[in-house]
Amino acid sequence: MTRRASREAAEAAGKRAHTVPFFLVSQLVGLVERWHIPGDELLAGTNLAKKALEDPFGRFPITEMCGLLERARLLTGEPGLGYYDGLQKPPAAYGTLGFAALSASSVREALALAVKFAPLFSTALSLDVESRGGSAIVRLEENVDLGTARDIVVISMTMRLQTILNALTGRRRDFAVNLAMPEPPYHSRFAHLVPKWRFGQPANGALLDAATLDSPIVTADPTGFRVAQAICERALNELGFDDGLVDRVRRLLAKDGGGFRSVDEVAERMHVSGRTLKRRLAAQGVSFSTLTEQARHEKAMILLRSGRSVVDVAHRLGYSTSSAFVRAFHRWTGTTPAAHRRKPERAAMPKAG
Repeated sequence: MTRRASREAAEAAGKRAHTVPFFLVSQLVGLVERWHIPGDELLAGTNLAKKALEDPFGRFPITEMCGLLERARLLTGEPGLGYYDGLQKPPAAYGTLGFAALSASSVREALALAVKFAPLFSTALSLDVESRGGSAIVRLEENVDLGTARDIVVISMTMRLQTILNALTGRRRDFAVNLAMPEPPYHSRFAHLVPKWRFGQPANGALLDAATLDSPIVTADPTGFRVAQAICERALNELGFDDGLVDRVRRLLAKDGGGFRSVDEVAERMHVSGRTLKRRLAAQGVSFSTLTEQARHEKAMILLRSGRSVVDVAHRLGYSTSSAFVRAFHRWTGTTPAAHRRKPERAAMPKAG
């Protein structure tokens, strides 16, 4: 294998194309039709037709999905499209995974399932659950720069998360929610729906009592749970997300308070030695340092879009100085963070009309 081929193989092993299932596109088509906008008009400029969305195994690139969301916002004239999108997604809309979650014995078991099988929907976002003392947080992690559609995606997914938590606990609650994005100017129109949301926080997440995690689910069905879990496992494997080594390492890289774990810290959580972990990664054509660089690059783009200063981003990424971060950013993109921010946004989809 040539050096170039080896490098490309390593990049392919470390990166995975972020996609979403066709049914999410189909749901967006249904949403804009409430504004009397034909689905074909929304899909203009893509390679998709409404008929193609019936494919239960079809996937759509996340970059194009973000462009489609922005086009939907433009066509409908509704800046707060994320709220509408989030409100139309009951747990049943998540197919087998939704059924499995509602069949789990407890909220904890259902959330563990959602964390594991989140890639069925997209690797662009991921879930994590952490308990500390008497409280717990269900975090929504952004794994890719979502562009100008970020507010739509994050708001929609957070509302869905709140809906799912209500469905699992069997009662309506307004969970306290933190959002790592500035408050959008249109939020006041929807604030009554989410009275405990706080913007401009360090991370996205829903806050709840730790005791809630052990709440029983009234629709628990052990047999149904096992069957649905097996179907989700098969679907995950068919998509290539077999909980493989690279995917596991990527999930463990980021620290809660910022920065990234060392190879020994990740290895400890995987119950192997650092040497063993590096050897196993090398066998798959990728290095630990490559995965860390890719994770830093993706996180940097997200943090810069959030309006954080270069000094703050450097600190959160674990760099000792801001100049070290600037050099790394230039290596990744060929430009500086300041120059990157000055670039005009480029639409991923053609304009309406």
